[in-house]
Amino acid sequence: MKIGGKKVSIVANVVLCLLAFSCVMPLLLLVISSFTSESTLSRNGYSFFPSQFGLDAYLYLWHTRVQLLTAYKMTFIVTTIGTLGNLVVTTLFAYGLSKKQLPGRVFLSFMVFFTMLFNGGIIPSYLMWAQVFHIKDTVWALILPNLLMNGFSVIVMRTYFTANIPAEILEAATLDGAGEWQMLAKVVLPLSSPIIATIALMSGLAYWNDWINGLYYISTHTELFTIQNFLNRLMSSTDFLMNANTNSAIADGIKVPSIGIRMAIAVIALIPIMIIYPFLQKGFVKGIVIGSVKG
Repeated sequence: MKIGGKKVSIVANVVLCLLAFSCVMPLLLLVISSFTSESTLSRNGYSFFPSQFGLDAYLYLWHTRVQLLTAYKMTFIVTTIGTLGNLVVTTLFAYGLSKKQLPGRVFLSFMVFFTMLFNGGIIPSYLMWAQVFHIKDTVWALILPNLLMNGFSVIVMRTYFTANIPAEILEAATLDGAGEWQMLAKVVLPLSSPIIATIALMSGLAYWNDWINGLYYISTHTELFTIQNFLNRLMSSTDFLMNANTNSAIADGIKVPSIGIRMAIAVIALIPIMIIYPFLQKGFVKGIVIGSVKG
């Protein structure tokens, strides 16, 4: 049994290493391509072993740093406000659903689950946000639609509250005269740091990587573009590269890297996520497992 168990462990470790390697390889190719010369990318395509390295993409980014920093600033603003808003709305909704005495609790839970299966569609959603709420070409267009709350997060947090917050503690707080707001702030939230970190990370990643809202709702105020919209516009329109900054770059002897620039911006967009994720990883894994399985 021990020999068989050891063999199984070795096979499992090999498989996990291969899966991890398959996840790292695209990231490695992305970084290598961003440091590959434009001529090599045009001639040979992407390669793990390029014949010639170059800094054309990063030199161009430095020359267009004003646009890039503006996009970065908007990304940080949208991600921060959106993540905080998501946590507030999700926590309040989930806390209410975790109360068994809530009138209509089963119906409300079903409606939350229903939104995970069906939605109103792109065109009705666009008409609602653009013509009813009038958020088009505003920063709220990057925060409110699609991302502020989702059913999966509500269900996971509700399950966590139900399974991991002892009812005896809540009853004791009630006997001590604590109201619902006090119980939430002083009892429930301090015991829920894993699920809060999980929802914060999921929401933050969604806001950081989102480009759909900018594509749909931002048309004239391009200064509201996030880093993903900036990258998407570079990828979809070569004319975007031929602006005043590009002409100035050419005048300064800097090549315009139409291929490598996409890789370089993607690398820069990944850096904050790679820095933050290790600090939230432990809470993320614990929260998603407990919140999804128990109860």
